[in-house]
Amino acid sequence: MSERAVLSIPVGPDDHASGPADAKLTLLEYGDYQCPYCGQAYPIVEQIRAQFADSIRFVFRNLPLADVHPHAEAAAETAEAVGLQGKFWEIHDTLFENQRDLSDKALRRYVDAVGADAEEAAKAIAGGRPRQRVEADFEGAIRSGANGTPTFFVNGVRYDGSWQFEPFVEFLTSSLEG
Repeated sequence: MSERAVLSIPVGPDDHASGPADAKLTLLEYGDYQCPYCGQAYPIVEQIRAQFADSIRFVFRNLPLADVHPHAEAAAETAEAVGLQGKFWEIHDTLFENQRDLSDKALRRYVDAVGADAEEAAKAIAGGRPRQRVEADFEGAIRSGANGTPTFFVNGVRYDGSWQFEPFVEFLTSSLEG
């Protein structure tokens, strides 16, 4: 395939983004909180975010693969519910750092641990808004050609190379220079 997949839904103000809005690089991840590969990529992405701090904006969107990860949807909805309280990145990090236990009981503990209101999060989930967000992310991922997790896009184009630290940094550095 000579043509690379492009992001079908551009990054916008409703996305969970960290870093300067005018950054030269936008790294978007479609991820699943229960995916072991996403768990392996998490510290690599954190290193990349630190190394490229002033020149990268990181965006996370949900792609829970519920058929193989039974707790992925609940974790994604929890992240979105807590995000409504302004603590998305805190819960995002906590979920990846504790991905071996994403049971309902553990999710409630994590909500409390990041200082979010668990009752408010539960109401948001019951109201369906987090599910709508997760479903919209999922749909966008499929339309963008995300073929598993993690799937990365750099400046709107799917990155099909290695997401191990050294080759990923090499690619991002060349993207900055190019």
